[in-house]
Amino acid sequence: MTKQERATFVINTLKELYPNVPIPLNHKDPYTLLIAVLLSAQCTDVRVNQITPLLFAKADNPYDMIKMSVEEIKEIIRPCGLSPMKSKGIHGLSHILIDKHGGNVPQSFESLEELPAVGHKTASVVMSQAFGFPAFPVDTHIHRLMYRWNLSSGKNVVETEKDAKRIFPIATWNDLHLQMIWYGREYSPARGWDLEKDIITKTIGRKNVLEEYHTKTSR
Repeated sequence: MTKQERATFVINTLKELYPNVPIPLNHKDPYTLLIAVLLSAQCTDVRVNQITPLLFAKADNPYDMIKMSVEEIKEIIRPCGLSPMKSKGIHGLSHILIDKHGGNVPQSFESLEELPAVGHKTASVVMSQAFGFPAFPVDTHIHRLMYRWNLSSGKNVVETEKDAKRIFPIATWNDLHLQMIWYGREYSPARGWDLEKDIITKTIGRKNVLEEYHTKTSR
């Protein structure tokens, strides 16, 4: 298959598997999504979804959030890891949203990435999932799959994102990045990988990836 044929196979297969793709992080508006995505750094979505109800019960908007101290936020979000940095980021960005944006989450990459503890991936998720702006946030699952599927040799998520945007039609980005995340978790994980269940990699996978898998499983 050519690279474009592999990309088309990915799109069609994921559409069949996930016709109505859910957003992994529970939220009710752009602000709660922004906070949830920030908390998800080096933390599982499952854990974040356990912690955000506790946090949002006290503050689900920037005005209530700044009434809490950084220490109070830190104690609630501690199970998500990196709590000193994340709590300062949440408190700081809430102030900025009030002072510069009328309490609203801005709808631009530039403004989002100016917020404390908000990087390009977090901004991309918010722009895509909260506002419907075409974006292709790349996490470790997508980075792994793009390599396994011989669609990217990117050494980091920045390079992989560029490859994904070149290969896949812009109209597919918002659903496709979510479909790939779910597929990576369910069918093509980093650990406990069963190639027989991973129909996409089995069909279009990079040769050395398939050879490495068979070498490991034959031992």
